[in-house]
Amino acid sequence: MTEFGDQAILSIDLDALVANWRRLAAMAPGSECAGILKADAYGTGAAMAGPALWRAGCRRFFVAHTTEALDLRKVLPDAAIHILHGPAPGAEPDIAAAGLSPVLSTPGQIAAWAAEARRLGRALPAALHIDTGMNRLGLTDAEAAAVADDPSRLEGIALDFVMTHLACAEEADSPHNPAQRDRFAAWRARFPGLKGSLTNSAGIFLGTGYHHDILRPGIGLYGANPLGPGDTPRHRAARMSEVVHLQGKILQVRSVDRGQTVGYGAGYIVEKPSRIATVAVGYADGFSRALSGRGSAVIRGRQGHVRVPLAGRVSMDLITLDVSALAPEDCLPGTAVSLLGGGVDIDDQAEAARTNAYELLTQLGHRYRRIYAGTGATGAGA
Repeated sequence: MTEFGDQAILSIDLDALVANWRRLAAMAPGSECAGILKADAYGTGAAMAGPALWRAGCRRFFVAHTTEALDLRKVLPDAAIHILHGPAPGAEPDIAAAGLSPVLSTPGQIAAWAAEARRLGRALPAALHIDTGMNRLGLTDAEAAAVADDPSRLEGIALDFVMTHLACAEEADSPHNPAQRDRFAAWRARFPGLKGSLTNSAGIFLGTGYHHDILRPGIGLYGANPLGPGDTPRHRAARMSEVVHLQGKILQVRSVDRGQTVGYGAGYIVEKPSRIATVAVGYADGFSRALSGRGSAVIRGRQGHVRVPLAGRVSMDLITLDVSALAPEDCLPGTAVSLLGGGVDIDDQAEAARTNAYELLTQLGHRYRRIYAGTGATGAGA
């Protein structure tokens, strides 16, 4: 494929992805480490990330939607694939035919899945989600007790594990963590013989009391710090290998005098004579408009990596950077600019946008030229 000069490049390091999975798995050697591939593997491409993790030994995967699971089955024919939202109404036959395992969160989902098992005359795999304090998805205490007290509700369902989800795993001192841990332990005792799954990426760092049988890392696989932005010893210990490197290309550099404005709304006023570079990335590519006047980029010059600020608003297809700190020959048209990775910490960029790394990753667009590197990578996509 021709490498057009104005096309942004999204590089995804599959070896780094696998290294992050192995690192998190090694923190709980008595547990099985799954992989979360929802939202197209956090924007990195589930069709590439899933097989890379499978080759590394991952055998269990989670997605959010039925459609995601059906698509993933095409590239992971032998994996255990769980649907976190449960079976979409009316999709039960397709889910069963594909050998997928829904996570059941409501009495209605349990009844629908049991009915499908009766129709087929065979047991169907599933997991059970019990809410322990998130108040989002999962059976309430009363609903979970009704199921525990009347196992006939689960007739035809081959339950593999029971799970819940931590609300404050990033906060080591949050009282919600031990409260949810203890509630989940009590519910596990009501469903003897089933595996348990409690922890996301951040939860793994809470220690062995949270690990149970199945780990569910997501954001940590893709290179963001599971604990979010910060420079404490705990944050430094949780830093992961960089997976994503987003680069734009400079289209034009112009000199702008003091008092002139840059971009839509004329909200950015140049305080001294400056050089402004225009880069071919915008919010249509998933580069957040919230980074307007707050984000930064890195350009590699002859004196090393230089951080430069965004000047003015992020527009649909373009951003503008103040490159006055660089020599003119270091920021010519065609020069690569790192926007995520390559010296731009994704958690710091997310904090500048007043959001989190999850959002920056999952909103990555499809206009980038994608390059996959690492063992088993097959090359580029549009």
